[in-house]
Amino acid sequence: MSRFGVMEHLWILDGAHLVLTERSGRNKLHHLNPGPISELHGRWIAPYREPIVAGLLALRDLVEGATA
Repeated sequence: MSRFGVMEHLWILDGAHLVLTERSGRNKLHHLNPGPISELHGRWIAPYREPIVAGLLALRDLVEGATA
């Protein structure tokens, strides 16, 4: 990926407030912003986590019950 491609992606992430930008002289440091990322996780990923966890727990109980 070119330097300009990376810069464009960082600009878009900064505009969405997913990345915090800190200037230090000529350097620009980018850090992940955990707040919006946590909100996205709660809105988009968390609803799918429950059935998967329940299925894995059921599988564990099935396997442990078969070996006991």
